[in-house]
Amino acid sequence: MFAIVRTGGKQYRVAAGDKIAVEKIEGEAGDTVSLGDVLLAGDGGEVKDAKGLTVSAEIIAQTRGEKVIVFKKRRRHNYRRRNGHRQSLTLLRILAVGEARKAAPKKEAAPKEEAAPKAEAKAAAPAKEAAPKKEAAPKKAAAPKAEAAEKKPAARKAAPKKDA
Repeated sequence: MFAIVRTGGKQYRVAAGDKIAVEKIEGEAGDTVSLGDVLLAGDGGEVKDAKGLTVSAEIIAQTRGEKVIVFKKRRRHNYRRRNGHRQSLTLLRILAVGEARKAAPKKEAAPKEEAAPKAEAKAAAPAKEAAPKKEAAPKKAAAPKAEAAEKKPAARKAAPKKDA
């Protein structure tokens, strides 16, 4: 069975056992990821409904692609710029196409649950510290400044220019 999967803005035709290089997907080598954006699925020459299908894949490695040189030049203006770019890639091994095999949960899921009670305790501690502090009284000095500004006379107009 094969499937057309969209990831990283590109489309790939995959089948179980294939190895593909896609744009970077978060995860460590050995993690299992699920590619849920399946556009088309088929078996031989027969096309099947792709709704609800997922493709599970294992991350083989995080790597970088070949260097691409970007050279800009404007003739007769002594303008030359040279830049390089290397795309971050993830190498995937397709484990299964379809609903038969679900992706394993990420390894980071368990530590996040343990971190949640600690975060709640930290959030409660600053609230206790903030309660004893008294709020500052509103400033009364702002009103006299406004009155002082009103007492100043308006700026005088400039005298008319004399004709020469």
